[in-house]
Amino acid sequence: MWQLLKRIARTDIPAGSVPDTNDAWTTSHQQQIQREILDVLGRALCIRQVDAGSCNGCELEIHALNNPYYNIEGLGIRFVASPRHADMLLVTGPLTLNMKEAVRRVWQATPHPKLVVAAGDCACTGGIFRDSYAVCGPPSNLLPVDVAIPGCPPSPFDLLTGILTALRSKPDALAP
Repeated sequence: MWQLLKRIARTDIPAGSVPDTNDAWTTSHQQQIQREILDVLGRALCIRQVDAGSCNGCELEIHALNNPYYNIEGLGIRFVASPRHADMLLVTGPLTLNMKEAVRRVWQATPHPKLVVAAGDCACTGGIFRDSYAVCGPPSNLLPVDVAIPGCPPSPFDLLTGILTALRSKPDALAP
């Protein structure tokens, strides 16, 4: 233990600067998104996220949307526990045999008008699991998917862009 502490004490602070990021997430994007959500809905967008059988890679990126960097709750987008409170279903993963009935029930419990967004390659096409004996294919085999967000996993910015694309696709259906 002492050897480790000595090494830490002797190590200099790196002289390099923080690298620039290519992420297009800026304050102006945040303000534009917030205005657009309020223009379309007049209130917060409530999303119910459903894992139809994914590897949890997409869920990690979805959780990143709630961190202080993206702060989607501050933009008027929130995740809800019940499909009865949701405006949108965000489905990840291929549709597995074990989750087929559960996904169908969640979709039926979501009040009309509703949007369905498939997030990740598995939810778009079945991904690498598409030929598995335990998979029925993508969720679009069971649900009417409005927007598909490709990527394995899609970045938080891509997820947010896909959610906004779904809002833009049916603005009249969700308007107050």
